[in-house]
Amino acid sequence: MVALALIRHGEYSQLADTPSALQPYPLTEKGAEDVREQARRFGAWLTTSGYQLNAEIHCSTLLRAWQTAEIFREELTPLFAEPPRSRSFSALCERSVGALANLSIQEIERIVTLDPRLEPLPKGWKSASDFRLPFDGAESLLEAGARVAAHLQALLDIPPRLEGAKRLQLVVGHGASIRHAGYHLNVIPFSDIKRLSMFHGHPVVFERHNQGWHRLYGNWKQRQPADPLD
Repeated sequence: MVALALIRHGEYSQLADTPSALQPYPLTEKGAEDVREQARRFGAWLTTSGYQLNAEIHCSTLLRAWQTAEIFREELTPLFAEPPRSRSFSALCERSVGALANLSIQEIERIVTLDPRLEPLPKGWKSASDFRLPFDGAESLLEAGARVAAHLQALLDIPPRLEGAKRLQLVVGHGASIRHAGYHLNVIPFSDIKRLSMFHGHPVVFERHNQGWHRLYGNWKQRQPADPLD
């Protein structure tokens, strides 16, 4: 049986008022320190949990996620089944806005007004789960969640090497796409997507049983209206 530790990357040097999916910036100094503290606390729980970590840490291709994964690798090295390594997957990235990547919300809305083929963007478009910007490469939050959920499901389907072994898979990604993936996997109901968020660097661990999901460690954050999606 494999349990999943879902981890949102640490605080990073994010451009203000800009959809954060493909921003290439690193963790802030505070962000790295906070992740390291979260990893140490998690390690203390792991030592008494009976779980052993899979050797590969899966993370998105974005620098902030890889750095977060590397901090967990450094802090938890003695608890892995084999010498650990971080492995990056674009499937674990945040929702993409395609051709409008790394532009501010104001600039995106201005570009839409310049295109006579397009209708004005709906109010609250950035956080609407089913809305996809009408530009090449863009996806909705639900589509991003389905992409992440497919990756997580593949991890759940890998049989353990030893019968009855309690294994734990670390996955470092992004807040909104993880929550939407949680909806697709029936971890949380749709109504919780906007209500919940994730603390930076704080693992939320779930194990699936026949009767559903059981949370083993960590807590969701109660999302405030001003919280960024990622």
